[in-house]
Amino acid sequence: MGPKLVRDHIRDLFRTPADQRFYAVRNVSFNVARGERVALVGRNGAGKSTLLSLIAGLATPDSGAIRVNGRIAALMELGAGFHYDLTGTENVLLNASLLGLSRKRARELYPAIVEFSGIGEFIHEPLRTYSSGMVMRLAFSVASHVEADILIVDEVIAVGDQQFHEKCIEKLREQHREGRTLLFVSHSPGVVLEFCDRAIWLDHGEVMADGPASQVLSVYSGHSAGV
Repeated sequence: MGPKLVRDHIRDLFRTPADQRFYAVRNVSFNVARGERVALVGRNGAGKSTLLSLIAGLATPDSGAIRVNGRIAALMELGAGFHYDLTGTENVLLNASLLGLSRKRARELYPAIVEFSGIGEFIHEPLRTYSSGMVMRLAFSVASHVEADILIVDEVIAVGDQQFHEKCIEKLREQHREGRTLLFVSHSPGVVLEFCDRAIWLDHGEVMADGPASQVLSVYSGHSAGV
């Protein structure tokens, strides 16, 4: 194992949608070491996004416990946490503040955030004038520049053009070189194999396999082919 666990003792988590009786996440327990790159894989509705929401603190489990050492930046839903009547500039500074940066540090990072997003002069316009791809680019740029210890990414980077997708992947590699931890949802086996050390396969809210990415993907692919 690596140094002190970043998101450790995720133990016996249960999460039940308020208006339904089935469990969205059930009996989930695992540890994540500092600097690990972990992919969550599984079919749609398997509980991946719910699990990330629980880890990010955006939802609370009905039972179980989650412990964390470090600051989290979560990119969960397109434009989540953004205010569409505010300009791009205002949203960058507000979100950086909400993610724990001082106003001074947020302003220092602002030029790099805007440059990475590639939205140009639209940064001065309200977000309601943006396309979905522009919102995603700005959201990813903020989340990946705020110097968090843990970056949580649902598969929003699938939105947008190939060039920006490649920029996102390279930025995530940079985060890894800096020792940051990544929790990542992807339906792309190629991205998982190239990018993640470890994978966790979820099905019906439960962990079916947890281990080296290549092994977990092999088991998951074999199961999916047989369904």
